[in-house]
Amino acid sequence: APPRRRGRRPALVLGAVALALLAGGAGGVAGAYIERYGGIDDIKLPQVADGVGSRSPESVAGIARAALPGVVTLHVRGNAEQGTGTGFVLDRQGHILTNNHVVEPAGTGGEISVTFSGGQTARAKVVGKDGGYDLAVVQVEGVTGLHPLTLGDSDAAQVGDPVVAIGAPYDLANTVTSGIISAKQRPITAGGKKGDGSDVSYVDALQTDAPINPGNSGGPLVDAKARVIGINSAIRAADSGSGGLDGGSSSQGGSIGLGFAIPINQAKRVAEELINTGRATHPVIGVTLEMEYDGDGARVTQAAKTGAAPVTPGGPGAKAGIRPGDVITQVDGAAVHSGEELIIKVRSHRPGDTLTLTVQRDGAERSVRLTLGSSSRN
Repeated sequence: APPRRRGRRPALVLGAVALALLAGGAGGVAGAYIERYGGIDDIKLPQVADGVGSRSPESVAGIARAALPGVVTLHVRGNAEQGTGTGFVLDRQGHILTNNHVVEPAGTGGEISVTFSGGQTARAKVVGKDGGYDLAVVQVEGVTGLHPLTLGDSDAAQVGDPVVAIGAPYDLANTVTSGIISAKQRPITAGGKKGDGSDVSYVDALQTDAPINPGNSGGPLVDAKARVIGINSAIRAADSGSGGLDGGSSSQGGSIGLGFAIPINQAKRVAEELINTGRATHPVIGVTLEMEYDGDGARVTQAAKTGAAPVTPGGPGAKAGIRPGDVITQVDGAAVHSGEELIIKVRSHRPGDTLTLTVQRDGAERSVRLTLGSSSRN
């Protein structure tokens, strides 16, 4: 018999090895596919892909997208205090508006650090501040790409209008909350001791239910077109039952839907004065009020009860015919129930404005016209 040929066996063996490698590789690919995407019979949940830029400009998302680049977080350090607050860019020269109580911990030798929404950080210096209005302007230098926010008209705001508050509550930067204007011309006082005009802030405030917490101070309250109509400045805390500045202290209670903002029409005038002169002017009527008076209205002090002149000689009140002991009950037809409310009504105007005051004297009521004077302090 002829001898058998064995020449094809190695090729068959190599072919089997190659086939096994191909099968192993295919199995690995299939296993990886199943692990990542599931098997043929695995359930796949449907998902809608939405475009990033598909929000209406007047939606909360659209408002936030427009306003956030102009909002900053402030970290303030002094010798004995530190705090966090918010501010917003006023112009391309680097001026930033915030609350006086936000920058107050820096004192005269502290540091103020400003962090922009994109993460850029810069040092800031105080240009001017005023405790009576609770406003301050700081400035950064050498920062490019600044995004000034548009200022609106707080007088045109109506109760029920939607608003958005932006800030850094508890140092959580770029936090956005929304709500409505709950009320206008809410007379509030905050800070210092009542009756001490050097420490107390008197505000004819916008009230909002947009959640505001410690750290939101100085941040913008914007309308449906992302225009600033107020500066978030105070809250009414549930734990204390009273209004107070939300200056970043952890001892302050959280939001209960009662927040207060300084109207931008007032803040704009004060900010311009702080930038241009370093100080703000205060409208005055030239009388000394009896802050302890518990009747209805604001009573001018009696000469026998105070060392200060009840009515400043030659001042606006004297020219209008106001006398010691007069009780002022209305300003331009709006009721005034206390000395604090009268100060707040006056502070909402400019020096040189003319007001009509309703005055009670010896049981009789009369109206007087008064042109506001001006005072300023560092």
